[in-house]
Amino acid sequence: VQLQACGGGLVQAGGSLRLSCAASGRAFNSYVMGWFRQAPGKEREFVADISWSGGSTDYTDSVKGRFTISRDNAKNTLWLQMNSLKPEDTAIYHCAAGSRYSIFSTYSQGDAMDYWGKGTQVTVSS
Repeated sequence: VQLQACGGGLVQAGGSLRLSCAASGRAFNSYVMGWFRQAPGKEREFVADISWSGGSTDYTDSVKGRFTISRDNAKNTLWLQMNSLKPEDTAIYHCAAGSRYSIFSTYSQGDAMDYWGKGTQVTVSS
């Protein structure tokens, strides 16, 4: 599967952005989908993921209540709505897809993902 993320940009603290990830290739609904981010000088970090049908979601603690992950399997698209953005959210955001494991919680580990898209830069100014 090929993944293409977009929607990043420069926003002031407190603002919002909506990231999109378009997927092509094998059946989109056979993948758990996720968002990860990497800030300069830091390791890649799990942000959020969503189960095959969209019925389950998981978030890292720092974005709970501010970010919402969603998907539309008919449109082969994944989204990340980011509200109340903070300077510490500044990073390159990557979407990822995985299908090797049957337990949803496994996928918050980046190594469980099989496919990665090129990232989109999110910069939050203070």
